[in-house]
Amino acid sequence: MEDKTFELMTKMYSEFTEFKKDMYDFKKDMYEFKKDMYEFKQEMYEFKKETKNDIIRLENKLDSTSKVLFDGYKQTVERLSALEQKVDAISAKVEKQDIEIKVIKGGKTI
Repeated sequence: MEDKTFELMTKMYSEFTEFKKDMYDFKKDMYEFKKDMYEFKQEMYEFKKETKNDIIRLENKLDSTSKVLFDGYKQTVERLSALEQKVDAISAKVEKQDIEIKVIKGGKTI
């Protein structure tokens, strides 16, 4: 009976030692995983910071570009309005001159 007890104790000790080694390896793996996750978190933080800076830079560039485009559009509208007024004035003069020519020729059509 003593031999069986000794074998059982030896087997239990061996399994316990193996279990302890597995737990140590697991703990070591978890530490490595935690370390990797921390490094990943740091990289994501830096990426987020860089992306935010890029977005701010683009917004500033778009803001200045849109102001320039709006100014150009405003100038175009103003010039077009001025040209329309000139064309209307010239059209009125042409109509007036057509009427005067008809009156001078005695109402005859050309």
